[in-house]
Amino acid sequence: MNSKPTLDTILSHRSIRKFTQEPISEEIFQTLINAGKAASTSNHLQCVSVIRITDKSICEALREISGMQYVADCPEFLVFCIDFNKHKQLVPESQLDWAEVSLIGAVDTGMFAQNVLLAAESLGLGGVYIGALRNNIERVSKLLNLPEYCVPLVGMCLGYPAQEPGLKPRLPTSLVCYTNQYQPLNEQEFAKYNANLTAYYEARTGQPQQWQAAIDKTLNKAVRPHILPFFNQKGLLKK
Repeated sequence: MNSKPTLDTILSHRSIRKFTQEPISEEIFQTLINAGKAASTSNHLQCVSVIRITDKSICEALREISGMQYVADCPEFLVFCIDFNKHKQLVPESQLDWAEVSLIGAVDTGMFAQNVLLAAESLGLGGVYIGALRNNIERVSKLLNLPEYCVPLVGMCLGYPAQEPGLKPRLPTSLVCYTNQYQPLNEQEFAKYNANLTAYYEARTGQPQQWQAAIDKTLNKAVRPHILPFFNQKGLLKK
């Protein structure tokens, strides 16, 4: 099984939303899950579960929830879950309602999922995260029969790419990596970044767009206010 070098894989990441119909072999699929399991895990808690969606009716329901057609079109769709259910079964006295426990679960789940995606990309596959499952997280949970202390965090489409999108510009290092202390926004460096990003969007969509547009679209409103009550219902994030 040949794979690209690590740095080449990481630095060439692009979200893929169009896939061929070529299936992912079971050998490769199991390799991807093994890559996920190899991710770092806080205190060896291994508090992640993955739901592989093969039922077309469930996949269609998840497409409806996310509003993204490629959820139904991709060869493989995975849902990565924070999962402390087995921990509660094994140690009933576990105090799972602390905020720190949910943070541990989210970090572990994110690292597991990123290992899966990087491994997939190194093997010539492509993918895209689907955070929009959290638009109706309770329905997702019911569809997947998730127990108490287990919540769906993010989905992932996987398959062989049927598109070659360009690399989306990231913030310059000077705006994300500081020495010893946090630094105020460097407006000159940010202006250069915005110019690069605007050019990227204009070439991709015909519409120039600055980074502030993404901030405004995502954060200038109530951000899924149903998430906290749902976590509480699952026995998490209460204190």
